[in-house]
Amino acid sequence: MKASAFAYARATSLDGALKMLSAHREQAKLLAGGQSLLPAMNLRLVSPEVIIDISGVAELRGIASDGGVLKIGALTRHVDVARSPDVAASAPLLAEAVKHVAHPAILNRGTIGGSLAHADPAAELPACMLALDATLVLRGQGGERRVAAGDFFMGIYTTALAADELLVAVELPVAQENSVHFFQEFARRHGDFALAGIAALATVERPVISSLRMAFFGVGDQPVLAKAATRLVNLSLTPSLIADAAVAFGEELDPFEDQEASPSMRRHLAKVLFMRCAEALAGMLNGAAR
Repeated sequence: MKASAFAYARATSLDGALKMLSAHREQAKLLAGGQSLLPAMNLRLVSPEVIIDISGVAELRGIASDGGVLKIGALTRHVDVARSPDVAASAPLLAEAVKHVAHPAILNRGTIGGSLAHADPAAELPACMLALDATLVLRGQGGERRVAAGDFFMGIYTTALAADELLVAVELPVAQENSVHFFQEFARRHGDFALAGIAALATVERPVISSLRMAFFGVGDQPVLAKAATRLVNLSLTPSLIADAAVAFGEELDPFEDQEASPSMRRHLAKVLFMRCAEALAGMLNGAAR
């Protein structure tokens, strides 16, 4: 199957892209790296009347750290995020997670903004944005607005983006010296979408964890921030405490079912990841105490 007929327009500036998007709204789709859009079009899952190619808009690329904030342009490719010294230093969780995104062709063509705007619930980067408490910068002809990651992802392939807006950048707080991260996923092979995964960021104030954000992917219709993680904060991380928190976390979940896994399997895998993360933090604290 191939895509249905469509018109093609190439934007050379952000203002030009926004004018086109405002004119066509729901009838248009933005083409960045094309790694999510083109397969969906070929399967007739989406059939836009107009494709607006923004891949040449240079002002939407780049990585910069300033004033305690790491800013990444929406058209920055996954491979550039993975190779960036600024990302490695300021957001090591993201640097680790992006290496798990898909396969080489997609890493080299896909963009961070494309992944976030696509909002696949099994993708790594939306969960990272949630764990890192990122702000997503959206722009339309009426101006710019900033949306917290927790408010941006609204459901499967659904975000807070209006029909005449595009995602221009993400802003991440620079990692503090006393922060640690944990990332792991279960996938049938490296680069495949995860059956379940976790991206977590913790603040260490020995002998306890003073804050913890555990974001899970592949276990709901959007990235899930574990409420049960608060049970591990400012307390000694004993095996019984971790086990009880994992049970509570499992009760929060309402996993989906597909040909890859049942809801019970996804719940089990998510609980395993919850415990692995908590146990890694406990081991780090206990090791420091010795």
